[in-house]
Amino acid sequence: MKSEGNLKNTTLICAPLVAESVDKMSTDMRKAKASGADLVEIRLDYLKCFTPRRDLEILIKDCPLPTLFTYRPQWEGGRYKGEENKRLDALRLAMELGADYVDVELQVAKEFNDSIHGRKPEKFKVIVSSHNYENTPSVEDLGNLVARIQATGADIVKIATTALDITDVARIFQIIVHSQVSNVPVIGLVMGERGLISRILCPKFGGYLTFATLERGIVSAPGQPTIEELLNLYNFRYIGADTRVYGIIGKPVSHSKSPFLYNEVFNSIGFNGVYVHFLVDDIANFLQVYSSTDFAGFSCTIPHKEAAVKCCDEVDPVAMSIGAVNCIIRRQSDGKLLGYNTDYVGAITAVEDGLRGSWNNSYTTAPLAGKLFVVIGAGGAGKALAYGAKEKGARVVIANRTYARAKELANTVGGAAVSLAELDSFHPEDGMILANTTSIGMQPKVDETPISKEALRFYSVVFDAVYTPKVTRLLREAEECGATIVSGSEMFIGQAFGQFERFTGLPAPKELIRQIMAK
Repeated sequence: MKSEGNLKNTTLICAPLVAESVDKMSTDMRKAKASGADLVEIRLDYLKCFTPRRDLEILIKDCPLPTLFTYRPQWEGGRYKGEENKRLDALRLAMELGADYVDVELQVAKEFNDSIHGRKPEKFKVIVSSHNYENTPSVEDLGNLVARIQATGADIVKIATTALDITDVARIFQIIVHSQVSNVPVIGLVMGERGLISRILCPKFGGYLTFATLERGIVSAPGQPTIEELLNLYNFRYIGADTRVYGIIGKPVSHSKSPFLYNEVFNSIGFNGVYVHFLVDDIANFLQVYSSTDFAGFSCTIPHKEAAVKCCDEVDPVAMSIGAVNCIIRRQSDGKLLGYNTDYVGAITAVEDGLRGSWNNSYTTAPLAGKLFVVIGAGGAGKALAYGAKEKGARVVIANRTYARAKELANTVGGAAVSLAELDSFHPEDGMILANTTSIGMQPKVDETPISKEALRFYSVVFDAVYTPKVTRLLREAEECGATIVSGSEMFIGQAFGQFERFTGLPAPKELIRQIMAK
């Protein structure tokens, strides 16, 4: 277990306060302190009524944390529409009344810094900021931007860009690291879901601060996590330059519970790693850009499991036979990518356990032998289930929206194929096994199901790889029809054992993993 004594970084957590009244701002300051923030950003442009001297005195006096005042104009993505000199006067007044930081935009920074020359309190710092809501420029352009900001007399450089692709974030990491050579504190953040890792991993690269909100959804910029998530989910205080980065590659990916599992396990056993969501559009490009051995291991989910096979330098024979990889390890000695498939073991074990339960523990040795096993979906997870079922002696049928893909997989594993449309009328025998490996029924589309309730009475065991929600419509209706149901969380737990061991080289703490997933 990590202790307070081995905090790994000095990166600050700043809570942006976007209340519309001074009273609410004061309340939120106390909440920020209680939540574990290091300072607050007071967004003056959000206040409905603002009387500068009176309100600034109250806000500075009431605040239990250091204060950063921002009065963002509309032309830089804020809400202030008034006269420019009044806006800058308010920021100068904040300085005089005891603010710790003010944020001024690059366009007016030189003028602002010249105006306070010789009057600046010793501990007071000016953050000079640039916001790009369109994209993330090249490394060269970002370097030039840092130089321009420094030239205004900035104490701290702040650059916020927009991620069109997750690989954009790598350029910001590069700039933060490079700027440390010149001893200039840099805040480098990338907005949007694809930029989330910039907000979590900034301590690893030496970022001065990150912004995190009091509550989910109440943000001052797109993609901000909550303070609670940073501290308790990502163990933010313990992320250092030597922390290894792991994560789940997918699209969509925010629904994944993997970060909750792995970060808690890493923390419990004192393993120096952090696990994040990677919203990835192009897996080959992602793996090429994040090529450092610090990016040490990845879980792969929809839609990247099949493409991942081609991205790996070496692929485990089982994963090669399946044609899908759900676990990638970057070998520390040479940086080569190794691909594995832990899906099939987790899923097949879960189905076998369900089958044993439905037969009151008979058929303990080979419960799938001779059974008709219907797999919905011909993607990565479908391939893993089909391969695993065939290995265990089942007769495999693949059902897929596109019949040609179903036929292709059926030919590979030596099974039969039907189109998804035909599945409702497909019942050559009773007591079949059904496994849904598609995302049908996953949050937020929880009312969807791949098969009619009427057709479910021909199945004795129904498995759904979807685990958000834990009980999908498919599983609920299958149980109502008398089938034994197996949740996707069982497959998730089974494959997590294998992935954890690959990630860390340590035996999986199976009981701990089960306890975390039961929460």
